[in-house]
Amino acid sequence: MENEKVEILLVEDNPNDVELTLHALKKSHLTNNIHVVRDGEEALEFFFGNTDNDPSKKIPGPKVILLDLKLPKIDGMEVLRKLKGNPVTKSIPVVVLTSSNEERDIVETYSLGVNSYIVKPVDFAKFVQAMHTLGMYWLMLNRPLQD
Repeated sequence: MENEKVEILLVEDNPNDVELTLHALKKSHLTNNIHVVRDGEEALEFFFGNTDNDPSKKIPGPKVILLDLKLPKIDGMEVLRKLKGNPVTKSIPVVVLTSSNEERDIVETYSLGVNSYIVKPVDFAKFVQAMHTLGMYWLMLNRPLQD
């Protein structure tokens, strides 16, 4: 997959949550150019590949990253730390989309530079509304930093 065509990168290991998120985005007509990775290692590979985090290599990014915190291999906090610590990827908006409502997770993600923190609603209708609002803002209304 060519990274420049990706508008939303969904970083989620739970197949049910992937399906639910994709369904919610589809109901809001926001399913164009979504790429799913299943763990933190895949997420970092998506951006950095074999560049060894060399910031001089341009990495075309999505318009927004939806990031779960509880991921196998490399957790979401570490993914966030690496993305926001790299001059090339730090301006890509990252929205934590997680089931964790723990204050320490909220504080740590914001200190690392997350753009938004959303606790996944249990109710499907509320989840669809949250995805609609999120998609409309980050894909349609937000004006990203241009090169």
